[in-house]
Amino acid sequence: MIAFLRGRVLDKQPNRLVIDVNGVGYELYVPLSTYYDIGDVGTEIVLRVHTHVREDALQLYGFLTTLEQQLFERLIAINGIGPKLAVSVLSGIDSNELVTSIQRADVARLTRIPGIGKKTAERIVLELKDRLADVARPAAGDGTAPPPVDHAREDLVSALENLGYHRPLAEKAVDAVRARAGSAPFEDALKGALRELMR
Repeated sequence: MIAFLRGRVLDKQPNRLVIDVNGVGYELYVPLSTYYDIGDVGTEIVLRVHTHVREDALQLYGFLTTLEQQLFERLIAINGIGPKLAVSVLSGIDSNELVTSIQRADVARLTRIPGIGKKTAERIVLELKDRLADVARPAAGDGTAPPPVDHAREDLVSALENLGYHRPLAEKAVDAVRARAGSAPFEDALKGALRELMR
């Protein structure tokens, strides 16, 4: 299972990237928001990854933010919504606006997303309306902009989660290391966090 990739953008097309990771090219399908935000070919990036396994294929879906990945994984859990349609949804609406629209049961806004009809929009609201409290920070509709994502911190926490540590413990260890060492290189910060967890 691939959870995240760090590498250089080798090829860039709408909804599709090839990332060079130490000489190996990984093809990932991405929403347009990620496509526009990653920069030009040659840029070094880190992507959160959802590995989708089917009988006849193994496909990777990449995201710049945790929120995008969380919404994607909740969408594909809905009967009738596959990964391609989930990427289309995330390409057709800002992630925070999607959360707000679902929580407000704004079916009209959801049906303006290409590929989403009224029945699908209603199903999304029904399935997800009460399942987004943990991703809506702050609560949708209060007019406050969400805090910026700390990518370096998220990368470290994600790496620790991949090693089997629970997120609250991983976050505590990462915050402790960063409080002491500041913006240390990724590998050094990861080693420090692991030492913190072994105390």
